[in-house]
Amino acid sequence: MTAMKPGVRPATPHFSSGPCAKRPGWSLQALTDAALGRSHRAKIGKAKLKRAIDLTRELLEVPADYRIGIVPASDTGAVEMALWSLLGARPVTMLAWESFGEGWVTDVEKQLKLKDVTVLKAPYGELPDLGKIDFNTDVVFTWNGTTSGVRVPNGDWIAANRSGLTICDATSAAFAQKLDWPKLDVVTFSWQKALGGEGAHGMLILSPRAVARLESYKPAWPLPKIFRMTKGGKLIEGIFTGETINTPSMLCVEDYLDTLAWAKSVGGLAATIARSDANAKALNDWVTVTPWVENLAKNANQRSNTSVCLKVVDAAVTRLSADDQAAFAKTLAGLLEKEGVAYDIAYYRDAPPGLRIWCGATVEASDIAALTPWLDWAFGEAKAALPKAA
Repeated sequence: MTAMKPGVRPATPHFSSGPCAKRPGWSLQALTDAALGRSHRAKIGKAKLKRAIDLTRELLEVPADYRIGIVPASDTGAVEMALWSLLGARPVTMLAWESFGEGWVTDVEKQLKLKDVTVLKAPYGELPDLGKIDFNTDVVFTWNGTTSGVRVPNGDWIAANRSGLTICDATSAAFAQKLDWPKLDVVTFSWQKALGGEGAHGMLILSPRAVARLESYKPAWPLPKIFRMTKGGKLIEGIFTGETINTPSMLCVEDYLDTLAWAKSVGGLAATIARSDANAKALNDWVTVTPWVENLAKNANQRSNTSVCLKVVDAAVTRLSADDQAAFAKTLAGLLEKEGVAYDIAYYRDAPPGLRIWCGATVEASDIAALTPWLDWAFGEAKAALPKAA
């Protein structure tokens, strides 16, 4: 006999790790001021894009001499722009401990075909040995591993007097974790992550050192138009004042402005970090007292406060084949989606089987608290359906 269904459901069942939950209280009414049917190059369009850049700087506390640009193709586009435009000037060190970091390794080794590349990897749930990094090389890494739930705890491991550039994919860290700006030369993220904006637009933030590289180095390969950030050996400054390389959606711009205004209204970066921390704590407190589940991230100091990844450790499940463990995790997620209490929380396709629950700032702690009894219920239902061990 399985347990009764819990009596309380999350008010908002959106726990996807991207696109993430909209901010509390969001509705389409928030977008009524969008500059629809207008050119993004018109005065109103450029003003809104510039406002988005200025609010991003204010809320993320980006140094005044760093450039911030709105670029196409989400975080992926922003990272690709950085890799194709900046790498090749010196040796490269790639850090990978989850699928997106692995993807950047593939781009550098198989697409750019760079020869002098050092790859430092770690299995899901762990970080590579950060003490082995040579900062005379350019270093590419994710701040927060979205598909493993493992993040770097801080920027202390990055050399302040480095010769190379640091290129940081921070898409599931921005607005939820404190980024160490003096240690970062390129930072990328997308609107669809920590503040629950819409997809397809990315942010590219460049330090003065990154700009100097762009203006002094020309890659050996051709660059597509949407990657080009210089002209005549000089930075195209308009990209970083709202003159985007390609046409942005002004509806999505309006939505991003709305999310930034919300973040400012609740107290800015300190508040959005605190909300993420509180959500992750509520979930991890449940994990601590729940015998069938564990955090995929082994070290507590390296656990994400946004994309929390969990693994099932109950013996009835761990004795199953890898394919059957994957099927069990999908059954868990499917039961919760069917009940309308949690959407899109199955593990990422390349990650170990389990659950991935978004705890970023746009999620309410009360919804995390309401979710955890449902996790127990779904586990009981799925386990009861397993064939009995011989």
